[in-house]
Amino acid sequence: MLYNGGADDTFPAVRIDVVDPSAFTPPYDHALCAALGRAGMDVRLQTSHFSYGSIPVPEAYQRVERFYRLGGGAAGSRRRRAAKLVQHVPDMREYRRVAAEADVVHFQWLTVQPLDVRLLPSDRPLVLTAHDVLPREPRHGQLAAQRRLYERVDAVIVHSEHGRDRLVDGLGIPFEKVHVIPHGAFHHLTDVPGERPLPSELAAVRKPVVLFFGLLRPYKGIDVLLEAWREIAGAELWIVGMPRMDVTRLRQTAGPSVRWISRFVPDEEVASYFRRADLVVLPYRDIDQSGVLATALAFGSPLLLTAVGGFPEVAAHGAAVLVEPDDPAALAAELQRLIDEPRFRERLAAGARLAVDRCYDWDVIARRHVELYEQLAS
Repeated sequence: MLYNGGADDTFPAVRIDVVDPSAFTPPYDHALCAALGRAGMDVRLQTSHFSYGSIPVPEAYQRVERFYRLGGGAAGSRRRRAAKLVQHVPDMREYRRVAAEADVVHFQWLTVQPLDVRLLPSDRPLVLTAHDVLPREPRHGQLAAQRRLYERVDAVIVHSEHGRDRLVDGLGIPFEKVHVIPHGAFHHLTDVPGERPLPSELAAVRKPVVLFFGLLRPYKGIDVLLEAWREIAGAELWIVGMPRMDVTRLRQTAGPSVRWISRFVPDEEVASYFRRADLVVLPYRDIDQSGVLATALAFGSPLLLTAVGGFPEVAAHGAAVLVEPDDPAALAAELQRLIDEPRFRERLAAGARLAVDRCYDWDVIARRHVELYEQLAS
């Protein structure tokens, strides 16, 4: 048994490298690394500079910005993506040398799959978290490359039973290799230093507010939500997040009760939106689990979700109402019911808080990670 913290500190802590080369998920990286540090692990977050805004201050772990240090353009620009691609192979090769200092290497994202499978460290236990279990719109050869990655590592973590079924049934990954560990609630976003209030025009709204939050992508069903919203009375819909799709036509056809905040929202502003929201809606077409859902759970937000991916596993705790995806009529009916019934929303909020206590607390999640690391390192 490896040492994982406690009163006896005569043994060195287990050394864990959490690796997110592109800094795709700073909130998740921070929450996991901080919880692992509290559990007694010696944790290094190996990542890159996050160009969109501030990031959480490390707590009980070390942050190393090892990847893509040459910059090369504005955040999200083609020039920046090209600069990262040029640096990817040498940076991954350099990390292979550094990985020898860790007992377990835990990758969060590997985005250049055909190359990455050849660049992984060869003498350390390897874990990969499958945030996107399978590519939604796979390029030629991408699915086969992702399968090779899953085969190459020693363990794969998914956030839901649905995710494990997809890997086992869809890609033939051995059942015992895939470990279900939930996505924790982002409690650190409820207490961010320098929290900013809502802009005055939003703070003045007195109607119930339904919040859609996060990057705007086609699979998230924004078009279905706007079609459903045509039937809604007595509330406002706030669509908050940076577009990753063309929303020009959607904005032109949306009614006056829809407000668009089309930009990246830094951590300092997140709380003000979720505290104000009377309901959070995620009308996704496809997903395993969601960082937006993890944020809503942390704030005890009532939730309206589509019955896709791992969302029904959250709803089973009484934290959410489900509708089928791509059904604007059903979505409209549940939206109006939840807007009109504040006591029902209160029950969902209580269910969200209970779900966090039972399943989505990061210290519990960290212990499950530690058990897996110990199995691999032993």
